[in-house]
Amino acid sequence: MPELAAHVRDVPVNQIREITEAAWRTPGALVLSIGEPGFPLPRHVLEAGMACLDRDETNYTPNAGLPALREAFAARFRERTGLNGETGIGADRVYVVDGAQQGLHFAMSLLLSPGDEILIPNPGYPTFAMTSRLLNAVPVGYPLYPEHSFQPRTADIEALITERTRVLVLNSPSNPLGAVLSEDMTRELVELARRHDLWIIADECYEAFTYDVPHVSPAKYDGGTPGDARVFTSLTLSKTYGLTGLRIGALICPPGLEQKMDNVMESIVSCVASPSQYAALAALTGPQHYVREAHQHYRENRDAASAALDAKGIPYLTAEGAFYLWADVSHASGGDVRGWVRRFLNDSGVALAPGTAFGSIGEGWVRIALCGRKDELLEGLSRLPARD
Repeated sequence: MPELAAHVRDVPVNQIREITEAAWRTPGALVLSIGEPGFPLPRHVLEAGMACLDRDETNYTPNAGLPALREAFAARFRERTGLNGETGIGADRVYVVDGAQQGLHFAMSLLLSPGDEILIPNPGYPTFAMTSRLLNAVPVGYPLYPEHSFQPRTADIEALITERTRVLVLNSPSNPLGAVLSEDMTRELVELARRHDLWIIADECYEAFTYDVPHVSPAKYDGGTPGDARVFTSLTLSKTYGLTGLRIGALICPPGLEQKMDNVMESIVSCVASPSQYAALAALTGPQHYVREAHQHYRENRDAASAALDAKGIPYLTAEGAFYLWADVSHASGGDVRGWVRRFLNDSGVALAPGTAFGSIGEGWVRIALCGRKDELLEGLSRLPARD
Protein backbone atom coordinates (compact mmCIF):
# COMPACT_ATOMS: atom_id res chain seq x y z
CA MET A 1 0.00 0.00 0.00
CA PRO A 2 1.16 3.66 -0.27
CA GLU A 3 3.16 5.05 2.65
CA LEU A 4 1.70 7.29 5.31
CA ALA A 5 2.84 10.89 5.42
CA ALA A 6 6.31 11.33 6.91
CA HIS A 7 5.09 13.58 9.72
CA VAL A 8 2.67 10.84 10.83
CA ARG A 9 5.35 8.15 10.73
CA ASP A 10 7.50 10.31 13.01
CA VAL A 11 4.87 10.80 15.75
CA PRO A 12 6.15 8.90 18.80
CA VAL A 13 4.24 6.46 20.96
CA ASN A 14 2.53 8.04 23.94
CA GLN A 15 4.28 6.17 26.75
CA ILE A 16 1.48 7.02 29.20
CA ARG A 17 -1.02 5.12 27.09
CA GLU A 18 1.53 2.37 26.46
CA ILE A 19 1.91 1.47 30.14
CA THR A 20 -1.74 2.19 31.02
CA GLU A 21 -3.17 -0.08 28.35
CA ALA A 22 -0.74 -2.79 29.45
CA ALA A 23 -2.08 -2.34 32.99
CA TRP A 24 -5.68 -2.55 31.82
CA ARG A 25 -4.79 -5.97 30.34
CA THR A 26 -3.25 -7.08 33.65
CA PRO A 27 -5.81 -8.56 36.09
CA GLY A 28 -5.80 -6.77 39.45
CA ALA A 29 -3.29 -4.09 38.41
CA LEU A 30 -3.19 -0.84 40.37
CA VAL A 31 -3.30 1.89 37.73
CA LEU A 32 -1.46 5.00 38.95
CA SER A 33 -0.35 6.00 35.46
CA ILE A 34 -3.29 8.00 34.16
CA GLY A 35 -5.17 11.08 35.37
CA GLU A 36 -8.69 9.69 35.58
CA PRO A 37 -10.77 11.27 38.38
CA GLY A 38 -12.41 8.55 40.44
CA PHE A 39 -15.64 10.19 41.65
CA PRO A 40 -19.15 9.57 40.33
CA LEU A 41 -20.43 12.52 38.31
CA PRO A 42 -22.95 14.80 40.04
CA ARG A 43 -26.50 13.76 39.24
CA HIS A 44 -27.53 17.14 37.88
CA VAL A 45 -24.75 16.96 35.28
CA LEU A 46 -25.82 13.51 34.09
CA GLU A 47 -29.47 14.55 33.97
CA ALA A 48 -28.68 17.60 31.84
CA GLY A 49 -27.02 15.43 29.22
CA MET A 50 -29.83 12.87 29.30
CA ALA A 51 -32.50 15.59 29.07
CA CYS A 52 -30.87 16.86 25.89
CA LEU A 53 -31.25 13.40 24.37
CA ASP A 54 -34.81 13.00 25.70
CA ARG A 55 -35.96 16.13 23.89
CA ASP A 56 -34.03 15.03 20.77
CA GLU A 57 -31.90 18.15 20.74
CA THR A 58 -29.26 16.40 18.68
CA ASN A 59 -28.76 18.79 15.78
CA TYR A 60 -25.71 20.87 14.97
CA THR A 61 -24.89 23.70 17.32
CA PRO A 62 -22.98 26.85 16.28
CA ASN A 63 -19.32 26.18 15.53
CA ALA A 64 -18.30 28.02 18.70
CA GLY A 65 -20.80 26.23 20.92
CA LEU A 66 -24.05 27.01 22.70
CA PRO A 67 -24.21 30.72 23.60
CA ALA A 68 -25.16 29.96 27.21
CA LEU A 69 -22.20 27.60 27.60
CA ARG A 70 -19.79 30.11 26.09
CA GLU A 71 -20.97 32.69 28.60
CA ALA A 72 -20.67 30.17 31.46
CA PHE A 73 -17.05 29.45 30.51
CA ALA A 74 -16.35 33.17 30.23
CA ALA A 75 -17.92 33.87 33.61
CA ARG A 76 -15.86 31.16 35.29
CA PHE A 77 -12.68 32.44 33.63
CA ARG A 78 -13.41 36.00 34.76
CA GLU A 79 -14.05 34.82 38.29
CA ARG A 80 -10.91 32.65 38.45
CA THR A 81 -8.56 35.21 36.89
CA GLY A 82 -10.00 38.48 38.15
CA LEU A 83 -10.27 39.69 34.55
CA ASN A 84 -13.34 41.89 34.84
CA GLY A 85 -14.32 45.33 33.61
CA GLU A 86 -12.43 46.59 30.58
CA THR A 87 -10.06 43.62 30.69
CA GLY A 88 -12.88 41.11 30.98
CA ILE A 89 -13.18 38.07 28.73
CA GLY A 90 -16.49 37.99 26.87
CA ALA A 91 -18.34 34.98 25.53
CA ASP A 92 -17.34 36.04 22.00
CA ARG A 93 -13.77 34.96 22.76
CA VAL A 94 -14.76 31.47 24.01
CA TYR A 95 -14.86 28.46 21.69
CA VAL A 96 -16.28 25.22 23.02
CA VAL A 97 -13.99 22.37 22.02
CA ASP A 98 -14.02 18.59 22.01
CA GLY A 99 -11.79 18.31 25.08
CA ALA A 100 -8.56 20.14 25.83
CA GLN A 101 -6.62 18.03 23.33
CA GLN A 102 -8.78 19.24 20.47
CA GLY A 103 -8.36 22.75 21.86
CA LEU A 104 -4.57 22.41 21.66
CA HIS A 105 -4.81 21.09 18.10
CA PHE A 106 -7.18 23.94 17.25
CA ALA A 107 -4.79 26.59 18.58
CA MET A 108 -1.73 25.05 16.92
CA SER A 109 -3.61 24.76 13.62
CA LEU A 110 -4.21 28.51 13.73
CA LEU A 111 -0.66 29.45 14.64
CA LEU A 112 1.82 27.02 13.06
CA SER A 113 2.94 26.64 9.47
CA PRO A 114 5.16 23.78 8.27
CA GLY A 115 8.67 24.21 9.60
CA ASP A 116 7.68 26.67 12.34
CA GLU A 117 9.10 26.04 15.81
CA ILE A 118 7.06 25.78 18.99
CA LEU A 119 8.66 25.96 22.43
CA ILE A 120 7.33 23.28 24.79
CA PRO A 121 8.30 22.34 28.36
CA ASN A 122 10.69 19.44 28.96
CA PRO A 123 9.33 17.65 30.97
CA GLY A 124 5.90 18.46 29.57
CA TYR A 125 2.70 16.80 28.44
CA PRO A 126 3.52 14.51 25.48
CA THR A 127 0.84 15.72 23.09
CA PHE A 128 2.46 19.16 22.93
CA ALA A 129 5.13 17.53 20.77
CA MET A 130 2.84 14.99 19.12
CA THR A 131 0.28 17.55 17.96
CA SER A 132 2.82 20.03 16.63
CA ARG A 133 4.52 17.25 14.63
CA LEU A 134 1.16 16.32 13.09
CA LEU A 135 1.05 19.89 11.79
CA ASN A 136 4.53 19.62 10.27
CA ALA A 137 5.89 22.00 12.90
CA VAL A 138 9.04 21.50 14.98
CA PRO A 139 8.70 21.10 18.78
CA VAL A 140 11.68 22.50 20.71
CA GLY A 141 11.87 21.57 24.39
CA TYR A 142 12.84 24.25 26.89
CA PRO A 143 14.47 22.73 29.97
CA LEU A 144 12.91 22.42 33.41
CA TYR A 145 15.75 21.19 35.59
CA PRO A 146 15.52 19.37 38.95
CA GLU A 147 18.08 21.74 40.47
CA HIS A 148 15.69 24.63 39.74
CA SER A 149 12.64 22.81 41.13
CA PHE A 150 11.53 22.16 37.54
CA GLN A 151 10.68 25.85 37.09
CA PRO A 152 11.47 27.56 33.77
CA ARG A 153 14.19 30.17 33.46
CA THR A 154 13.66 33.00 31.02
CA ALA A 155 17.26 32.90 29.84
CA ASP A 156 17.00 29.20 28.95
CA ILE A 157 13.89 29.84 26.86
CA GLU A 158 15.24 32.98 25.21
CA ALA A 159 18.39 31.12 24.13
CA LEU A 160 16.21 28.73 22.07
CA ILE A 161 14.29 31.40 20.13
CA THR A 162 15.12 31.57 16.43
CA GLU A 163 13.63 33.35 13.43
CA ARG A 164 11.33 30.31 12.99
CA THR A 165 9.93 30.35 16.55
CA ARG A 166 6.22 31.18 16.59
CA VAL A 167 4.66 29.80 19.79
CA LEU A 168 5.51 29.40 23.49
CA VAL A 169 3.54 26.77 25.40
CA LEU A 170 3.03 27.34 29.13
CA ASN A 171 1.46 24.74 31.41
CA SER A 172 0.50 25.67 34.95
CA PRO A 173 -0.36 23.78 37.06
CA SER A 174 1.95 21.37 35.29
CA ASN A 175 1.19 17.91 34.07
CA PRO A 176 3.34 15.91 34.96
CA LEU A 177 5.15 17.97 37.59
CA GLY A 178 2.48 19.50 39.80
CA ALA A 179 4.56 22.70 39.59
CA VAL A 180 2.82 26.09 39.53
CA LEU A 181 4.16 29.25 37.90
CA SER A 182 4.42 32.22 40.25
CA GLU A 183 2.87 35.56 39.36
CA ASP A 184 6.29 37.11 38.73
CA MET A 185 7.39 34.27 36.45
CA THR A 186 4.09 34.34 34.56
CA ARG A 187 4.44 38.06 33.93
CA GLU A 188 8.07 37.62 32.88
CA LEU A 189 7.21 34.90 30.37
CA VAL A 190 4.41 36.97 28.80
CA GLU A 191 6.84 39.87 28.48
CA LEU A 192 9.37 37.52 26.85
CA ALA A 193 6.75 36.46 24.29
CA ARG A 194 5.90 40.10 23.63
CA ARG A 195 9.56 41.05 23.07
CA HIS A 196 9.95 38.30 20.49
CA ASP A 197 6.43 38.61 19.03
CA LEU A 198 5.45 35.05 19.94
CA TRP A 199 2.03 33.57 20.48
CA ILE A 200 1.36 31.86 23.83
CA ILE A 201 -0.74 28.74 24.31
CA ALA A 202 -1.53 28.47 28.02
CA ASP A 203 -2.60 24.96 29.05
CA GLU A 204 -4.63 25.50 32.24
CA CYS A 205 -6.40 22.16 32.49
CA TYR A 206 -5.70 21.91 36.24
CA GLU A 207 -6.46 25.53 37.18
CA ALA A 208 -9.01 24.43 39.79
CA PHE A 209 -6.45 22.46 41.78
CA THR A 210 -3.66 24.39 43.52
CA TYR A 211 -2.54 23.97 47.12
CA ASP A 212 -1.55 27.04 49.17
CA VAL A 213 -0.47 28.96 46.07
CA PRO A 214 -2.61 30.89 43.58
CA HIS A 215 -3.18 29.95 39.98
CA VAL A 216 -2.11 32.83 37.74
CA SER A 217 -3.26 32.84 34.14
CA PRO A 218 -0.97 34.37 31.49
CA ALA A 219 -4.11 36.04 30.14
CA LYS A 220 -3.88 38.39 33.12
CA TYR A 221 -0.87 40.07 31.47
CA ASP A 222 -2.04 39.87 27.88
CA GLY A 223 -2.82 42.96 25.83
CA GLY A 224 -6.45 43.92 25.51
CA THR A 225 -6.39 44.97 21.85
CA PRO A 226 -6.28 42.78 18.72
CA GLY A 227 -2.86 44.12 17.78
CA ASP A 228 -1.28 43.32 21.14
CA ALA A 229 -3.09 40.20 22.41
CA ARG A 230 -1.24 36.91 22.00
CA VAL A 231 -2.54 34.39 24.58
CA PHE A 232 -4.74 31.38 23.79
CA THR A 233 -6.01 29.66 26.95
CA SER A 234 -6.94 25.97 26.90
CA LEU A 235 -9.45 24.84 29.53
CA THR A 236 -11.19 21.53 30.14
CA LEU A 237 -13.94 20.09 32.30
CA SER A 238 -12.31 16.64 32.15
CA LYS A 239 -10.28 17.32 35.29
CA THR A 240 -12.31 20.01 37.04
CA TYR A 241 -15.58 18.04 36.97
CA GLY A 242 -14.40 14.55 35.98
CA LEU A 243 -16.02 14.71 32.53
CA THR A 244 -13.17 12.89 30.78
CA GLY A 245 -15.34 10.79 28.48
CA LEU A 246 -17.69 13.61 27.49
CA ARG A 247 -14.81 15.44 25.76
CA ILE A 248 -15.65 19.03 26.60
CA GLY A 249 -13.51 22.09 27.14
CA ALA A 250 -12.95 25.62 25.90
CA LEU A 251 -10.34 27.58 24.00
CA ILE A 252 -10.23 31.27 24.86
CA CYS A 253 -8.72 33.27 22.03
CA PRO A 254 -7.41 36.81 21.57
CA PRO A 255 -9.95 39.36 20.25
CA GLY A 256 -10.58 39.80 16.54
CA LEU A 257 -10.20 36.18 15.41
CA GLU A 258 -13.83 35.07 15.43
CA GLN A 259 -14.29 34.38 11.71
CA LYS A 260 -11.00 32.53 11.38
CA MET A 261 -11.86 30.46 14.45
CA ASP A 262 -15.21 29.48 12.93
CA ASN A 263 -13.56 28.42 9.68
CA VAL A 264 -10.96 26.25 11.38
CA MET A 265 -13.44 24.70 13.82
CA GLU A 266 -15.71 23.76 10.91
CA SER A 267 -12.84 21.97 9.20
CA ILE A 268 -11.89 19.94 12.29
CA VAL A 269 -15.08 18.84 14.10
CA SER A 270 -17.77 21.39 13.08
CA CYS A 271 -19.10 21.49 16.64
CA VAL A 272 -19.13 19.56 19.90
CA ALA A 273 -21.91 17.04 20.66
CA SER A 274 -24.92 18.81 22.16
CA PRO A 275 -25.45 16.40 25.14
CA SER A 276 -21.88 17.07 26.26
CA GLN A 277 -22.45 20.81 25.98
CA TYR A 278 -25.60 20.71 28.12
CA ALA A 279 -23.86 18.54 30.71
CA ALA A 280 -21.01 21.05 30.77
CA LEU A 281 -23.43 23.93 31.21
CA ALA A 282 -24.98 22.18 34.21
CA ALA A 283 -21.52 21.53 35.68
CA LEU A 284 -20.44 25.16 35.37
CA THR A 285 -23.66 26.77 36.57
CA GLY A 286 -24.89 24.23 39.12
CA PRO A 287 -23.70 23.23 42.61
CA GLN A 288 -19.92 23.14 42.95
CA HIS A 289 -19.54 20.52 45.68
CA TYR A 290 -17.82 18.11 43.26
CA VAL A 291 -14.92 20.52 42.76
CA ARG A 292 -14.54 21.22 46.48
CA GLU A 293 -14.59 17.54 47.39
CA ALA A 294 -12.18 16.60 44.60
CA HIS A 295 -9.77 19.34 45.69
CA GLN A 296 -9.78 18.05 49.25
CA HIS A 297 -9.35 14.43 48.12
CA TYR A 298 -6.40 15.26 45.86
CA ARG A 299 -4.72 17.26 48.59
CA GLU A 300 -5.14 14.47 51.13
CA ASN A 301 -3.80 11.93 48.65
CA ARG A 302 -0.84 14.20 47.86
CA ASP A 303 0.05 14.45 51.54
CA ALA A 304 -0.38 10.71 52.15
CA ALA A 305 1.71 9.81 49.08
CA SER A 306 4.42 12.28 50.06
CA ALA A 307 4.66 10.68 53.49
CA ALA A 308 4.87 7.22 51.91
CA LEU A 309 7.74 8.30 49.67
CA ASP A 310 9.48 10.00 52.59
CA ALA A 311 9.37 6.72 54.50
CA LYS A 312 11.12 4.98 51.61
CA GLY A 313 13.68 7.73 51.14
CA ILE A 314 12.45 8.43 47.59
CA PRO A 315 12.91 12.07 46.48
CA TYR A 316 9.99 13.89 44.85
CA LEU A 317 8.86 17.33 43.82
CA THR A 318 6.31 18.76 46.22
CA ALA A 319 3.13 19.17 44.19
CA GLU A 320 1.68 22.68 44.40
CA GLY A 321 -1.07 21.90 41.90
CA ALA A 322 -2.76 19.34 39.64
CA PHE A 323 -3.09 15.77 40.99
CA TYR A 324 0.25 14.12 40.28
CA LEU A 325 3.42 13.47 42.22
CA TRP A 326 6.74 13.54 40.36
CA ALA A 327 9.12 11.06 41.99
CA ASP A 328 12.78 10.15 41.44
CA VAL A 329 13.22 6.39 41.02
CA SER A 330 16.66 6.58 39.44
CA HIS A 331 18.02 4.35 42.23
CA ALA A 332 15.96 1.51 40.72
CA SER A 333 15.47 2.36 37.04
CA GLY A 334 19.09 2.01 35.93
CA GLY A 335 18.94 4.74 33.29
CA ASP A 336 15.93 3.24 31.47
CA VAL A 337 12.79 4.30 33.28
CA ARG A 338 10.54 3.31 30.37
CA GLY A 339 11.78 -0.27 30.59
CA TRP A 340 11.70 -0.19 34.38
CA VAL A 341 7.99 0.75 34.61
CA ARG A 342 7.17 -2.22 32.37
CA ARG A 343 9.13 -4.56 34.61
CA PHE A 344 7.61 -2.96 37.71
CA LEU A 345 4.12 -3.58 36.32
CA ASN A 346 4.95 -7.21 35.56
CA ASP A 347 6.62 -7.82 38.92
CA SER A 348 4.42 -5.79 41.28
CA GLY A 349 1.15 -5.17 39.44
CA VAL A 350 1.50 -1.37 39.67
CA ALA A 351 1.45 0.99 36.68
CA LEU A 352 3.34 4.31 36.85
CA ALA A 353 3.90 6.76 34.00
CA PRO A 354 7.58 6.87 32.97
CA GLY A 355 9.22 10.28 33.10
CA THR A 356 10.51 9.87 29.56
CA ALA A 357 6.91 10.11 28.34
CA PHE A 358 7.26 13.81 29.11
CA GLY A 359 10.73 14.51 27.72
CA SER A 360 14.38 13.64 28.03
CA ILE A 361 14.77 15.38 31.41
CA GLY A 362 12.21 12.93 32.79
CA GLU A 363 14.68 10.05 32.65
CA GLY A 364 14.81 8.42 36.09
CA TRP A 365 11.49 9.94 37.21
CA VAL A 366 7.89 8.70 37.29
CA ARG A 367 4.54 10.45 37.44
CA ILE A 368 2.17 9.09 40.08
CA ALA A 369 -1.53 9.88 39.66
CA LEU A 370 -3.18 10.95 42.95
CA CYS A 371 -6.77 11.03 41.77
CA GLY A 372 -7.97 7.51 42.67
CA ARG A 373 -8.69 5.77 45.96
CA LYS A 374 -6.22 6.48 48.75
CA ASP A 375 -5.93 2.84 49.81
CA GLU A 376 -4.98 1.76 46.27
CA LEU A 377 -2.53 4.64 45.97
CA LEU A 378 -0.76 3.75 49.22
CA GLU A 379 -0.76 0.04 48.40
CA GLY A 380 0.86 0.77 45.06
CA LEU A 381 3.51 3.02 46.62
CA SER A 382 4.24 0.40 49.29
CA ARG A 383 5.57 -1.84 46.50
CA LEU A 384 8.17 0.69 45.35
CA PRO A 385 11.79 -0.27 46.13
CA ALA A 386 13.17 1.87 48.95
CA ARG A 387 16.20 4.06 48.35
CA ASP A 388 19.24 2.99 50.36
